[in-house]
Amino acid sequence: MIEKHYSYTNSNEKVIEKIIDDQNLHLNHAILPKGDRLPEHYSNSNVYLIITRGEMTAQLGDQESNKYSFPSMLNVPYNTKMNIINEGEETLEFFIVKTPNPANYGK
Repeated sequence: MIEKHYSYTNSNEKVIEKIIDDQNLHLNHAILPKGDRLPEHYSNSNVYLIITRGEMTAQLGDQESNKYSFPSMLNVPYNTKMNIINEGEETLEFFIVKTPNPANYGK
């Protein structure tokens, strides 16, 4: 086989998992039940958040929070303060694409 196969969790419980971390790409998968959140942090690369289920409340930098729901995707620039929360009624699921891989950012 020349292809690589990757799998990820199918759940309604909280999950934050690394799927791919190679020289080309850093890809994470997250599931946040109602009321849950990611820890506040700064983006360490160009980040794309791809929502595959539910509604995301995102407070980025000093902006007011905004709501984004499936199907949608948002781009967060490098070094932006991020607060991601599930304030919706259903489970939030999304993929986090970082490009370039943070290990290679600035090289």
